[in-house]
Amino acid sequence: MNVYLESVGCRVNRSEVEELAREFSAAGHHVLPCASGADAIIVNTCAVTSAAERKSRRCVARLARRSPAAHLAVTGCYASLAPGRCAELPGVAWVIPNSHKQRTMLLLTPTSGADPPRGRGQAVGAEREVMRTRAFLKAQDGCDNRCTYCITRLARGPASSRPLPELVARVQDLVADGYQEIVLTGVNLGSYGRDLGLDGGLRTLVQALLRYTDVARLRLASLEPWDIDEDFFELWSSSRLCRQLHVPLQAGCDHTLRRMGRRTTVASFARLMEAARAAIPDLAVTTDLIVGFPGEDEASFVASRDFVTEMAFARLHVFPYSPRPGTAAARLPGQLPLAVRLARARKVREMGAELASRFQREFVGRCMTVLWERRRTDGWWRGLTSNYVQVRTRTNADLHNQLVATYLLCAGDGHLLGQVCPPHDGWRATESPKAMDLKE
Repeated sequence: MNVYLESVGCRVNRSEVEELAREFSAAGHHVLPCASGADAIIVNTCAVTSAAERKSRRCVARLARRSPAAHLAVTGCYASLAPGRCAELPGVAWVIPNSHKQRTMLLLTPTSGADPPRGRGQAVGAEREVMRTRAFLKAQDGCDNRCTYCITRLARGPASSRPLPELVARVQDLVADGYQEIVLTGVNLGSYGRDLGLDGGLRTLVQALLRYTDVARLRLASLEPWDIDEDFFELWSSSRLCRQLHVPLQAGCDHTLRRMGRRTTVASFARLMEAARAAIPDLAVTTDLIVGFPGEDEASFVASRDFVTEMAFARLHVFPYSPRPGTAAARLPGQLPLAVRLARARKVREMGAELASRFQREFVGRCMTVLWERRRTDGWWRGLTSNYVQVRTRTNADLHNQLVATYLLCAGDGHLLGQVCPPHDGWRATESPKAMDLKE
């Protein structure tokens, strides 16, 4: 069977799609790089905001138009919260809630055992066309927090962790498949291991992965500020742990944080980030922000914006507040007009772009290791540093899936332009960006 998989939303969704792709490949099915020619299409949906729901519906409709002969399976958070509406979308043959997601292949291919395998080598090759050089691995699912705005807890259920030995084995398998970087994800990754009674939780998992696997780079996804402390940053004594922390702030005003049900304050958040930056050189701190939350007056918004500027985040993910049915925040007084929420989001995004540019410019003139992912159709290679700076270069060399020392020449539009360093000591950049013809 020819299968195409697409993900909408967070890294957890992406990690689940990658796991499904490997599962279908191992069973002898073809995982396609595009929907053309697919017998079955699986869409892992998102419902974190109303915009994410719309994006999920449009994704399904687009794929149904492009591949009318394919049968569509809709899974994920939107499928869990609105199964009836998903079933009415064009081409949908299966609606699979999160609780049944692990049975997706069985549901789509109940007689798959009778189908002759087409060869693992061929299937794995197709899979690698779909996936990148970084693998996303879900370590846990669900959440026990009570943030007043969040619908994900209702869609995903309580926190549950995958056994540590299973994750160690999975990472080593991915390394054997050629992946250079593993991104550890979870709905509430910082809570890893609590439900298992694992002493040390996430810290113990990270130490095990660094000790018992050969992963070249390990990156951690989102961590709530109350799930980590200053001792946690000792893990970065290993250079294999990527120098990026994504810590959701959501608001830079204590009044708003309390209404959100967030278990942090601006002062405690600032202290934690100060300790992180002191312990981890070149650290990129990225964050999520919700603007226009119920009760956020102009003074609260300005205070939040000023705090974000003070924190000098390397990247902002900004969301205008979206009321989600069934959440406490949807019932709060002081709901703001959509126009106000959108205007505030626009202002913060503009500020976020400047903060990101400022952070990137700090590394101009440095030689840093870049994991090169792919070459675009215009000939430019794209890659990432350990601290999540996007880099581009133009070269005839095949850089795919290689960790290469790269001299960072100058800032581009949302990225840095780099020159791959020759493999000998004492090298320094002598060519200007103009000489390299680094113009897009």
